[in-house]
Order: sequence, then C-alpha cells, then structure tokens
Amino acid sequence: MTEQFPAGSYPDTAPTEYTAGPEYTGGPEYTGGPEDVLLDAHGIGVRASWGKIYGPVDLRVRRGGLTVLVGAGGRGRTALLLTLAGRMKPTSGVLESFGQRNNAHGLFARAALGFVDEVDGIEQTIRVHDVLTEQLRWTARWYKFVGQSTQDDLERLCRPTFGPLTLPSLDAYVEELPQLTAALFRIAMANIRHPELLVVGGVDKLSSDGSSRLLLERLVALGHEQTVITADVNGVRPQPGIRDVLDVPNLTDDEFVRLEREDQIR
Repeated sequence: MTEQFPAGSYPDTAPTEYTAGPEYTGGPEYTGGPEDVLLDAHGIGVRASWGKIYGPVDLRVRRGGLTVLVGAGGRGRTALLLTLAGRMKPTSGVLESFGQRNNAHGLFARAALGFVDEVDGIEQTIRVHDVLTEQLRWTARWYKFVGQSTQDDLERLCRPTFGPLTLPSLDAYVEELPQLTAALFRIAMANIRHPELLVVGGVDKLSSDGSSRLLLERLVALGHEQTVITADVNGVRPQPGIRDVLDVPNLTDDEFVRLEREDQIR
C-alpha cells in the first residue's frame, strides 16, 4: 500500500540526516550550484500491492520560477506530483528536498498542493465565501475568532493568484464558476500559507487551450516569488519565467502511451 496524507496531516517520519545521492544523469544539462537545487530525485517510484504506479523517475527542480513536467496524464503523474509535494512517500529511490533525504514530513510542511482532485477537490454545492471562510479559520490561531469572509479577504488572498483576471463573486456557487476561475480559486486556497514550493495539477486539465495558456501565465507570475511545479502532456515552449521543461518517462504503461499517440496521428 502507498501512503498518502490528507490535508492538515503529516507523515510520521522524522527528519533524516542529509546524505548525497548518486550522481544525477537524467534531465537537461545542469550548470548551477547545489544551492540552486530545491528537489533532486534519483530513481524514485511508487508501487502498490497490485503493481507499479510510476517510476523510476529522475528529475531535478531548480529553485524559483516555473518547472513544467512533460508526461502522460493519469494516476502515475498525479502520484508523482503528490510525491514532490510531500503528500506521498516514494517506495523506491531517493528524493532530496530542502537539504534532506527522503523526508516527506519536512517537504509536506514547506509545500502547497493545489488543483489536484485527490487532495483539494471542493464540494460543488457550496459558495465561494464558505470555502474562503473555512480556509481562514483553518489557518487562524486557535484563540482567534474568524467571522464570515469579506470582499477584502477575497481580494487579499486571491488577487496574487488571479492577477488581472476577474475574481469570483463571494456568493457564487463553486459548481457555477468558469473552469479557469475554479482552477485559480483552488490554487489560491491551497496557497494561503505561501510556502516556498507550490505544486499544481496539470494545466492540460482545462478543456480550452486559451484557458490553459492563461493558467500557465498565472503560474509563471507566482514563480516570481515561489518555486512552482506543474505538468502538461504536450509540454510548453520555453519562455521567460519558465525555469525548465522536463520530459518525465515511466509515468504510465509505455504501450498505452504509444497507442494513444498513434490514434492522435490518424
């Protein structure tokens, strides 16, 4: 069985002493110093009782900006994103993060995870102000009374994620939000603590190419102050603010991926 940690909980692993892993051989050529590396994965993978979920994967995420992982969507890619945010422990390989080795507890505490249905799916039949109020109460100190959220709260907590795009109405039902608005709102709620690392579900989950492009632009903007990781099955063109675009194999059965690409060509 793999281990997955619900929001608000922590892995039961103690911090471990840092030990350098094997020499990195995958991914693009790397010329920065060790202080420039936030996450360094060597042969990581996750297996369940019924078989492999993903792996082995080698990748290196540099500090700052947006890193885009290129790979087939589905269970394996989601599990990798969960691993990189400290919500799932790899069952094999080495993941070095924030100067420590295989320390999911420490990684969890320093990362936010948004727009991943398995973790931050929002009940559809509630209003935006209810979600905002709940998040404010979760993050407040135990002795502080938190009333209903206001327009000022919405502006303060969501504007960094939305940028110039229109914020949702406090009275809107989550299920009625446009797809891009709903995605940005989920990311904003996940990112309230504004930790150093933000992991976001794939930009290819949006049905419109225009919405995917706008979401990517907003993640690039967030990358000015955080290290942001997302994924896209087709990859993205290098542009200012995108730190790296990394091809990630072994996320699913290679035969299925080959057949899917052949169908697209036809």
